[in-house]
Amino acid sequence: MTKKKVTFADIAQYTGFSKTTISRYFNHPDTLTLENQEKIADALNVLGYRENKLAKVLANGKTEIVGIIVPNLYMHYYSEVLNQIISGYDKYGYKFIVFIGNGSKDTEKQYIEELLTYNIEGLIVLSHTISSKQLASYHIPVVTIEREDKYVCSVNTDNYMGAVQATSLLIKSDCDVLIHINSKVDPAVPSAKRIDGFLDTCRENQFPHELVEKDIGNTYAENYENLKRIVGEIEKRYQGKKIGIFMSNDTHANVLLNVLLHEYHYEGFQDKFKIVGFDNSPISAQAIIPISTVGQQIERLADEAMQLLVMQMNERKKRSPKALKKPIHKVITPILIRRNTTN
Repeated sequence: MTKKKVTFADIAQYTGFSKTTISRYFNHPDTLTLENQEKIADALNVLGYRENKLAKVLANGKTEIVGIIVPNLYMHYYSEVLNQIISGYDKYGYKFIVFIGNGSKDTEKQYIEELLTYNIEGLIVLSHTISSKQLASYHIPVVTIEREDKYVCSVNTDNYMGAVQATSLLIKSDCDVLIHINSKVDPAVPSAKRIDGFLDTCRENQFPHELVEKDIGNTYAENYENLKRIVGEIEKRYQGKKIGIFMSNDTHANVLLNVLLHEYHYEGFQDKFKIVGFDNSPISAQAIIPISTVGQQIERLADEAMQLLVMQMNERKKRSPKALKKPIHKVITPILIRRNTTN
């Protein structure tokens, strides 16, 4: 037999409250006392009330949907952050619509316009193409992760400290010279601090070093060929030296590892090169030789981003919401993880 659908009238009759009060519980709970909220919540449990999500959306316009824009899913870091955010459904109750920008500013603008037609309640952005000033102009709660964030709330790793940790580990690994391979990064982007941390640590220790700033591509094949070329050039410059290489992320660190293993095999690689990556995405532990890395605490990054976004979204649901006086920027401490590539 089909179970009778519980209505607001049923809840009102059970609790003794009016239907208007029951409606306020669902749409503006902060206008009720905690005691009355608890009475209604108990009634819902006893009566077996099942919320009609569509009716709620039509009634108050709140979709419980969050938009996410990531640059790509090739980089293991982005795919792991996305995985952790989506895994937060059980904790926060929000659904997600995900778009992949692939570095196109016009495409990402189109995606945001599309998301707004779905009446999303908030937006998480990991891509770099649209400025934070423009993101703020959409007048919805926004949280960015590891990108320029002057005008919106953000969660970032302490990239400078992470670079200091990585560089210090390579110095202690009996290297003769250190190399940092990275693309040219806008100083406003948090990951630019990885370059600063590397250079400052080398200079403070008066340690021989070199910064290689080159775009090594967006596919495995491009990464492999470009890193093979870079390694060849480095080897010519530092013949007979033990070389420590600090990579800007674990995806590229894994490609570098494959290049070195193909050229030098296991024994030769271990005698010649030391590697540290950055982010501690799963590929670093799953690599054929587990890669030492700077852990960004990705699970915590994702959770802090959702906490910050939910706080803003909840505030907007109040009858008299208060705008943030200034964006909130959270910084997460990195954790150095030693594995086989620095043994």
